[in-house]
Amino acid sequence: MMAKVKIIALDGMHEVDLEEGYSLMELAKLSDIEGIEAICGGACSCATCHVYIDEAWLSKLPPMDALEDAMLDTTYSRQKNSRLSCQIRLDDSLDGLTVTVADPD
Repeated sequence: MMAKVKIIALDGMHEVDLEEGYSLMELAKLSDIEGIEAICGGACSCATCHVYIDEAWLSKLPPMDALEDAMLDTTYSRQKNSRLSCQIRLDDSLDGLTVTVADPD
């Protein structure tokens, strides 16, 4: 059985196959998820792939680095569970990960 990621976007909930080695942003772009613009292409320099991580998953992700933290500070809609999807590398341990696409600032 294929591992899955749940992405709640502006147009509804999408359950997509987790592709190990991809970033969450890359998976969202490949799956045509509405609201993930990723203008910088995953270079952690634009915050247009901002998502909210389901609370149950926050402790299972690696901590954010200073660059991601600084980029999130540029958004108006930052919350305590905010992350940039380009900085989340997918592997099978994230089967069931649920995220919500942040409203664009």
